[in-house]
Amino acid sequence: MNDAAKKVLCRLQNLCAKQECCSVDMLQKALKALDYDRQAAEEVVAALVKDGYVDDARYAAAFAREKASITGWGPVKIKFALAGKGIKGEAVEAALAEIDDERADAKLRKLLENKWKTLAEDPQGKLKLIKFALSRGYEYDQVKNAIQDLHNTPQ
Repeated sequence: MNDAAKKVLCRLQNLCAKQECCSVDMLQKALKALDYDRQAAEEVVAALVKDGYVDDARYAAAFAREKASITGWGPVKIKFALAGKGIKGEAVEAALAEIDDERADAKLRKLLENKWKTLAEDPQGKLKLIKFALSRGYEYDQVKNAIQDLHNTPQ
C-alpha cells in the first residue's frame, strides 16, 4: 500500500470510528480520494473490513433501526435503500428482523393520524392516505389494517 493509500486509510478509519459505514460508501470515498485508482481503493476497503471498521451486517442493522424508529420508514423502503447501498441477502433480513413490529405499527398509526388531519375533508383522502403510507415503505396489508383502526377509533 502506497503513502497516499495509507493516508486515505487513516482518514477513513477515523470516519468509521465515528459512525457506521458500509463498504460501498467507503469504496466510493476511497476511489475519490485516490484519484480513482481502483486497486488501491479496494485494498483500503479490504483493510477496513479486516480491521473491523466496516461491517455491512452491522451497518444494515444500524441503518434499519434508525430509519424505522426515527424517520418512520417501513420495511420495504428500508430493504430498497439497503439494496441501493449494495447490501443484500442475509444482512438485510437480519436487520429487518431486529425491528420491533409493534413499534413499527405504532409509528405507522402515528404517521397516518397526523396525515389524516390534513386529508379529512378531501373526498380522496383515504386513497391519498394509502399512497402516503405505501410511499413510506409499509406493506399494503399493514396499511389497510392501520387505516381501518384509524377509522374505527373515535375522534
